[in-house]
Amino acid sequence: MKTNRIVVLGSCNTDMVVKSERLPVPGETILGGTFMMNPGGKGANQAVAASRLGGDVIFVTKVGNDLFGSKAVELYKKENINTDYIFSDPDEPSGVALISVDSLGENCIVVASGANMTLSPADVESIKGVIIGADILLMQLEIPLETVEYAASLANENGVRVILNPAPAQALSNELLSNLHIIIPNETEAEMLSGIKASDWESGEQAARAIASKGVDIVIITLGSRGALLLENNHCVRIPAFKVDAVDTTAAGDTFCGALAVALSEGNSLENSILFANKCSSIAVTSMGAQNSIPYRKDIKFNL
Repeated sequence: MKTNRIVVLGSCNTDMVVKSERLPVPGETILGGTFMMNPGGKGANQAVAASRLGGDVIFVTKVGNDLFGSKAVELYKKENINTDYIFSDPDEPSGVALISVDSLGENCIVVASGANMTLSPADVESIKGVIIGADILLMQLEIPLETVEYAASLANENGVRVILNPAPAQALSNELLSNLHIIIPNETEAEMLSGIKASDWESGEQAARAIASKGVDIVIITLGSRGALLLENNHCVRIPAFKVDAVDTTAAGDTFCGALAVALSEGNSLENSILFANKCSSIAVTSMGAQNSIPYRKDIKFNL
């Protein structure tokens, strides 16, 4: 029996964040930064976003047998996320990310994946019933690509809507793309997938059409402060962003993805779901940190 449950399959990291006036160039040391340590990882961020925004969420990930891993699982439980299907690797450490943020809210990130990269197709197979019983499977690319491909095929074959946020950017097979219901790349990821630099609405539409031609049902390209571009059934719609003063863009995309999954799981139209996701991500960028900045449903002044 299908439910409106969202299964998020992806990464769990601990983010170590330094905010400084500007980002260093290679070989440069900058003094005067502010340090924070926060839970993160694209998978975890999207699971937290979906749960805070009202979704029924199961998070599938793999952590190390260490303090970072146990602390992360404890935090997910407090977020009302189902953690019954989080795996533990006896050898690899939990993932960590080193993040630098400048005064304009731009960031650069280096990730040591650890146990995330041992989350395998066999792990997914072992919880097959959880995947095929979901309404939506939401994934990213901070776990092995073969695991993403296996899960997408399994879900699609069983009528589960597969949403992929193809981050970090990498080449994807047409077979994987054909198993997706929705793909949500940003400008960089859209260029990687299409060969077209999506720098504005017009080039974004060209990129979206190139990606859709590879077999994806729906393409949503997030264009930062401009908003999001939707391509469905050969029809393109431009959905503007909400104007805010950005402080830190770290979890903006993850908040968007989690919010979109929730809105769709509640039966809303694609355009309204994207507007809701835009609203949620606009709130996320006004605060520092990844999961710290993700809003709750009660904070969203937006009627779906």
